[in-house]
Amino acid sequence: MGRDYYFFSSGEIKRKDDSLVFFNKEGSKRYIPVNDVENIYFFSEMKLNTKFLNFISTKGIILHFFNYYGFYTGSFYPRESLNSGLLVVKQVEHYINSEKRLFLAREILKSASYNILHNIRYYNTRGRNFDEAITRIEILRKKLHRENNIPGLMAIEGNIRETYYKCFRDIIVQDVEFQRRVFRPPDNMVNSLISFINSLIYTAVLSEIYRTQLSPLISYLHEPGVRRFSLSLDIAEIFKPLIGDRLLFALLNKKQIDENDFSRETNFLYLKERARKVIIKEFDERLKTTVKHRRLKRSVSYRKLIRLELYKLIKHLLGEQIYEGFRIWW
Repeated sequence: MGRDYYFFSSGEIKRKDDSLVFFNKEGSKRYIPVNDVENIYFFSEMKLNTKFLNFISTKGIILHFFNYYGFYTGSFYPRESLNSGLLVVKQVEHYINSEKRLFLAREILKSASYNILHNIRYYNTRGRNFDEAITRIEILRKKLHRENNIPGLMAIEGNIRETYYKCFRDIIVQDVEFQRRVFRPPDNMVNSLISFINSLIYTAVLSEIYRTQLSPLISYLHEPGVRRFSLSLDIAEIFKPLIGDRLLFALLNKKQIDENDFSRETNFLYLKERARKVIIKEFDERLKTTVKHRRLKRSVSYRKLIRLELYKLIKHLLGEQIYEGFRIWW
C-alpha cells in the first residue's frame, strides 16, 4: 500500500521519467517515487498539465483538492481498472428496488448510530452525565426499524446527531461555542473542524472504493447526484464516530488545536496552515492505527476496516452474505 502525500505550498508538479517532481515558488525541487504514491492532497494553488494527469491515471493515483479555507472541492478520479459489469448491475438493482435500498440505508444508519452511542457511553463513564442523551438515542434507534422510507430515515438520523452534538460541549474540555451543526459555511471553530475532518474521511473512503469493483456513484442512504461520489458519503457515515469525532475530541482536549488556529476575521471559518498540518498528521496516524479483528483474528488498520466494509457490501450485492454495518467493539 502506497503513501498519501500532502502539499501546502503553491507551485508546480510534473512527471519526470517514473517519478513526480514538485517545484515550489522558490525554485527548489522535491522528487517523489510514483510507486510510493496512493493519494495526493492539494491545499494550495498547484499547476498541473495533461502529461502529469495522464501519467498518474495509469498509476491509479487519486488527487484531492481543497480550497483556500481548507474545504474539500473535488477529486481527480482515474479511469477505473477494477471493472465489473455484473457488480454495477447489482448496485443499480439495489438502488432502484425500494425494499433493497431501504435495507442498506437502514443498516448504514444502524451502524453509524451504534458507533455514536458507543462514543457517548465511553464519556458517560468518565465523569460526564449523558444518561438522558443515551436514552433518547436508544429510542430513536428503535424507530429506524419501523421507518419505511429514506426521508424518514434521514429525519431520524438528524435527530440522533442533534442529540449527539449537544454532548460535545461537555466532552470537549476547552471552552468552545458549539450549539448545533452548521455546514455552509461553518460558523465556529468546532463546526469548521468537523467539516474539515469529515472531508478527509470522505476522501479516504473514496480512495478505498477505487481499489474495489464498486462504483462510487451509486449510493443508498444519500441520493446519487451530479458531480459527487455519493457512495463515499454513505460509508463515511459509519466511520465518522470512530475516526472523525474521536480525532476531534483528542485534538481539542489535548489542546493541539485551539481558537488561535483559526482566523477570527472570518468567524473561525479559515483554519490556519499549522493546524491543518497537525490535523492531517494525526488523521494519517489514525488510519494506520490497528485493532485485533474479531473475525479475522489478526490486527487490521482503521483504513483496512473501511476496505473490509466495502467487501461486505459487495458480498451483499452479489447475494453471498447479508450486509451488517461495522460496529465499534473496543
